[in-house]
Amino acid sequence: MSSDSRQGQRQSQRALTALQQYMIVTANYWAFTLTDGALRMLVVFHFHQLGYSTLEIALLFLFYEFFGILTNLYGGWLGGRFGLRFTLWMGTLLQVAALLMLIPVADSWPKWWSVAYVMVAQALSGIAKDLNKMSAKSAIKTVVPETPDDHNKGEQQLFRWVAILTGSKNALKGVGFFLGGVLLTTIGFNAAVAWMAAGLVLAFCGTLVLPAAMGRMKNKPGFSALFSKSRGINVLSLARFFLFGARDVWFVVALPVFLEAALGWRFWEVGGFLGLWVIGYGIVQGFAPALRRAWGQSAPPGVAAVQFWSAVLTAIPVLMAIALWREVGPSGVVVVAGLALFGVVFAMNSSIHSYMILAYSDAEAVSLNVGFYYMANAAGRLVGTLLSGGMFLLGGMQACLWTSSLFVAAACLVSARLPPPPRGTRHGLAECRPVPGSSPGDAAGPA
Repeated sequence: MSSDSRQGQRQSQRALTALQQYMIVTANYWAFTLTDGALRMLVVFHFHQLGYSTLEIALLFLFYEFFGILTNLYGGWLGGRFGLRFTLWMGTLLQVAALLMLIPVADSWPKWWSVAYVMVAQALSGIAKDLNKMSAKSAIKTVVPETPDDHNKGEQQLFRWVAILTGSKNALKGVGFFLGGVLLTTIGFNAAVAWMAAGLVLAFCGTLVLPAAMGRMKNKPGFSALFSKSRGINVLSLARFFLFGARDVWFVVALPVFLEAALGWRFWEVGGFLGLWVIGYGIVQGFAPALRRAWGQSAPPGVAAVQFWSAVLTAIPVLMAIALWREVGPSGVVVVAGLALFGVVFAMNSSIHSYMILAYSDAEAVSLNVGFYYMANAAGRLVGTLLSGGMFLLGGMQACLWTSSLFVAAACLVSARLPPPPRGTRHGLAECRPVPGSSPGDAAGPA
């Protein structure tokens, strides 16, 4: 590349506003999320079709979740040291590599080799997913402007933007679930992963205009910074561990297998239903700030909101397990209705949690804190995924639901030790040019 073209590219990158940077990151995250949701359904149903047990299917996701734990811990450090563009590129290209690895998977392979091979591909996918998530959720802290004269206004705006990102991501993941079921039914496993890899390469090309310094810390963090967290971040991370373990212990493996094996649903029907559930879950997340305002909660959420919504969530899997045990109604109705209610309440929990980690974080070190927090999230998913397969084998859906209720109760008890979020931690915005003719507040988008 000539020096003139390199200079033109640098000028183009400098011309990006904070909001434009965030939109590019979010668009890439959306594209990635589609492939992530679709791949989840493809793997579950393809290998269930081949006769794998629920525990064996859960093992296929073991490395996905385990390496997600490590990625979140060290990914935050990488983001702070080398910038969020670097971690975003790494995540996207690793997902492309994981999808390409799965193209030659064949039904004729020995089971031990299939499990080992897919676990390695899923490890790459798990690293990729959490690098992308950490990059996108850290970037939002650099977009929302400081409001020193009105702290609540800035925090409400932060809550809205976190809710929009999280809600839209989960809605697209739901579309990905449906896409995975349709692709498996129409073109098969191997062609599906090939087409998804091609689409993600196109999404990667859109990120080439991002500046290298996006999200990079001025003072390079050492490895010791990985664990120097505040009490609020530690407690919230532990609550997040139990919260997402409670979801995945019955959602990841047990639920799709239950719908297909016990209720006789077809693959595309299960994928479509789970997709609609995640879309609805994402919509509730996106509207969480508006819902709180409708209920008369004008201030940004705090510790009381975390405790309240986790307490409400605890009752739902308990009631579902009792209804299945006492055969109150058809099992399909109990599970579908209970899942809908669980989704609404869980979405409020997740949206408030996602805001609280940023409220506890300083903008300068946000990628470190977000990475640490989502390390706990990934650990909860790992434990939940393994228990989903194991508990379903031991006691069916009831056992999974009782385990889920214990995890939510633990999250509720842990959250009782949360301290109030500190005020005045919103400094250190990204170094980028504001929109011409606008105030810094306009760069964050509509209020």
